[in-house]
Amino acid sequence: MAATVRPGRRLIVLLSVGVGVMAALVGVGLYGLMLAPTPSTPTTSVEPTAPTAATVDPEPSASSATLPPIRSTSDAESFARDAAFALINWDAATDFDPADYAQVIVDAGDPSGTETAGLASDVRTYLPTTDAWLTLRTYGTRQWLTIDEAFVPASWSDAVDQAAPGQLLPGTIAYTITGTRHRAGIVGTQTQETSRPIAFTLFIACEPSFDECRLLRLSEVDNPLR
Repeated sequence: MAATVRPGRRLIVLLSVGVGVMAALVGVGLYGLMLAPTPSTPTTSVEPTAPTAATVDPEPSASSATLPPIRSTSDAESFARDAAFALINWDAATDFDPADYAQVIVDAGDPSGTETAGLASDVRTYLPTTDAWLTLRTYGTRQWLTIDEAFVPASWSDAVDQAAPGQLLPGTIAYTITGTRHRAGIVGTQTQETSRPIAFTLFIACEPSFDECRLLRLSEVDNPLR
């Protein structure tokens, strides 16, 4: 069911009332991209730990024709977790490129197209550039996420309390994800792995506005709602 309101514009109006909330929604700070582990980069030379089904979605094989879509669900937390995996998990050794991974996220957005441009802009700050991707591919670099917590931030509740009637789509909610971003690749003959904490917020609309949850916008990386 396509919404008749403009969620991006109304989210911006609403979140401007909370200290730091608007910055988390509309900021476009660039993601500090580590192109790939190099011999001069402090890393741990170990075999990468295989992600478990409980914490991370598997990456597609190089022979996969398309990337899997984000699973359809009306459960906001489940959707937030699945969208987070789709956003962070990628493998530069496959035939896919950043645009393919970005398209999976955009396809889970508002079907009316109201927020397509804004969401696409958000996603670009999470993914490597095309040139960086070519470098990552030479190292066979892959990235994956392990989630520690997925929660509705207190600042979102404060913003909702201060919202005027009609400022939010019914069923709109924010989920903050905290966890660890892992990268592994081959440098020379050595398998190298790095990891760092990561946190971000997804703004989602579910029932009754949509039969299935949809992704509206993303915060800056490491500038989530708390």
